[in-house]
Amino acid sequence: MDDFFIYLHLGFKHIIDLRGSDHILFILALTLRYLVQDWKKMLVLITSFTIGHSITLALSTLQWVSFPAAVIELLIPVTILITAFANFGVKTFHFDSKYPIIYFFSLFFGLIHGLGFSNYLKSLLGKEESILGPLFSFNLGLELGQLLIVSLILIISFIFVSLFKISRLRYLQIGSGIAIAFALNMVLDRIVSII
Repeated sequence: MDDFFIYLHLGFKHIIDLRGSDHILFILALTLRYLVQDWKKMLVLITSFTIGHSITLALSTLQWVSFPAAVIELLIPVTILITAFANFGVKTFHFDSKYPIIYFFSLFFGLIHGLGFSNYLKSLLGKEESILGPLFSFNLGLELGQLLIVSLILIISFIFVSLFKISRLRYLQIGSGIAIAFALNMVLDRIVSII
């Protein structure tokens, strides 16, 4: 049981670690368009991201798929850029479509982020006899950390949109612009490290 909590803590710590801000920025870009009253839409969105990264986290950790770490590390900030730029296409916050394209982004980009998480997890596993338990508890830790990040984003959104009365569209654009600036910097740094 100790191993369960060790890997749970490592997964939680990995997602909320500010040195791994790329995953936090992605969740920010993904969820900025929603407020607390949109919780059902956000639940579907976050679940699609979870499904995506759980699939590739498992496949990569079990060594059934493999991609160069440098390529994955470059693709992660690219997912932030695409998601944040897509936010500039939002004109209304009446989400009439049952399955908006952001759900596809979330699922597909979750696959990429799962490969990034797996590089870290594989380095932790070493010579573990069975990786299924650590894989499950690490993934659960990631999800708990992700829920914390989403909760903080919702609180910040509430403060700016509901209390400070900043236009929801303006708030989305400013937040997305910040995400784009950081992601562009990450892309450039990672391109330089590949070259």
